Amino acid sequence: MRMMRRIGIMGLGIALVGGLSGAPVFSADKPVEDGSKIIITSPKDGDKVSDSFDLKYELTKGSQAAHAHVFVDNQYQKGFTGSFKSLDKGTHQITVTGATKDHALVAASHTITVDVQ
Repeated sequence: MRMMRRIGIMGLGIALVGGLSGAPVFSADKPVEDGSKIIITSPKDGDKVSDSFDLKYELTKGSQAAHAHVFVDNQYQKGFTGSFKSLDKGTHQITVTGATKDHALVAASHTITVDVQ
């Protein structure tokens, strides 16, 4: 019984360390390949944009995707409504990734780079 407790605590330590590093901890954390597809339709990769612009994308839902998550420079944009406002000048990477109803990421993802003027 004691050995099981030690393993459980050690597993928790591994999960905490992995969670702090931002790396997936268990294979279940890998994006799900469910047949979804996503494409950013506007702006196009390499476009010059103003500091405020609309992001448009098309999500073809597979067996598990329910919606999409938007990231700017690898930072999740919680509550994103479709428009960027007052984005800092310079080059930014925008990624749209499919997600399940429980917010687990699916493999469908598209990334572009824009130059904010």
